[in-house]
Amino acid sequence: MDVISVIRTKRDRGRLSDEQIDWVIDAYTKGEVADEQMSALAMAILLNGMDRAEIARWTAAMIASGERMDFSSLSRPTADKHSTGGVGDKITLPLAPLVAACGAAVPQLSGRGLGHTGGTLDKLESIPGWRALLSNDEMMGVLRDVGAVICAAGDGLAPADKKLYALRDVTGTVEAIPLIASSIMSKKIAEGTGSLVLDVKVGSGAFMKNREDAAELARTMVGLGTDHGVKTVALLTDMSTPLGLTAGNALEVRESVEVLAGGGPADVVELTLALAREMLDAAGLKDADPAKALRDGSAMDHWRRMIAAQGGDPDAELSVAREQHVVTASASGVLTGLDAYAVGVAAWRLGAGRARKEDPVQAGAGIEMHAKPGDTVTAGQPLLTLHTDTPERFDYALQALEGGVTVAPAGTAYEAAPIVLERIA
Repeated sequence: MDVISVIRTKRDRGRLSDEQIDWVIDAYTKGEVADEQMSALAMAILLNGMDRAEIARWTAAMIASGERMDFSSLSRPTADKHSTGGVGDKITLPLAPLVAACGAAVPQLSGRGLGHTGGTLDKLESIPGWRALLSNDEMMGVLRDVGAVICAAGDGLAPADKKLYALRDVTGTVEAIPLIASSIMSKKIAEGTGSLVLDVKVGSGAFMKNREDAAELARTMVGLGTDHGVKTVALLTDMSTPLGLTAGNALEVRESVEVLAGGGPADVVELTLALAREMLDAAGLKDADPAKALRDGSAMDHWRRMIAAQGGDPDAELSVAREQHVVTASASGVLTGLDAYAVGVAAWRLGAGRARKEDPVQAGAGIEMHAKPGDTVTAGQPLLTLHTDTPERFDYALQALEGGVTVAPAGTAYEAAPIVLERIA
């Protein structure tokens, strides 16, 4: 077996055999296949695709590259959620403690920012003292004591994916549906959760720009989960407009705490509850009421305990960026467009995201939104506040926002897309 033959097979639109897939994943994990060679194969997969059997074998090989976790000793049923990434997508933060408050165990292995989308771990690391890196024993301890944990995947879990994930981010192959599906599902299946709910984003701020591609990705992942004995369901959700009123790290933590306190933006609350109900149903807890857990404070109690169990101070002051710049409405009328991609790139350029996996992020950087599509605005009214510690970034961020904000004449009708577009099971 040699890597050149494997690359040529997929380059020439051929089908990779089980033996080729097993060999190339194992050899890449061991360092016997170079990054530039795997980059060529990833690009060939992006351009020419894989059939379901190829994707299933690729996923199985990624799982086999490392260890598998076992939560059978827990007294609660396990349920997990994964989002394909969006702008202002802080849903994991209120969702994990909310579902735990309703009786499930939530072993949430999360990641850092990819491109213009913020990472859950980056957000939580804006809380003083909070730790993303836990041993397996520490993770199990938090799950037993609190019912929810949000942490980084250990090095032993699908190590092939860890290498390939970083490579895709810098080689323009993030959007390859077979690689997205196998990356997500190899980690989730190896993680050992009993049920899984997928939040597959659709729109300008998502990796999947159109509904057909998003539905294909969702069906592929649901199939992979089902084939491996994990009860899996997917929701296609809108990401043409940012979720909530913030995009950034500490900014999104503040908003998540507002949701847990019974407030927060309506779209964040709606999606949090929709995903919570799916997770609880998949875990066999159909009678649990997540809306009640938000109202009675039990979700907030689980949040505070979860943060403290991972070394964080739930009462600590969160970072505030040193510099702000306000973007105002250029005319009076109806805000009909606030492009998620434009906002995401602007927040990234302000320091909320990273261009390379080694780059640091600014805890306080990001964007506050003072109006959402459908709102009536007046000329000169603040629409956005940009936050950063490095003011030389403002011009670069403002360039990203050009054309991303649309104000139509007063009286213009606006109909928002539903947040949940489709359910795939």
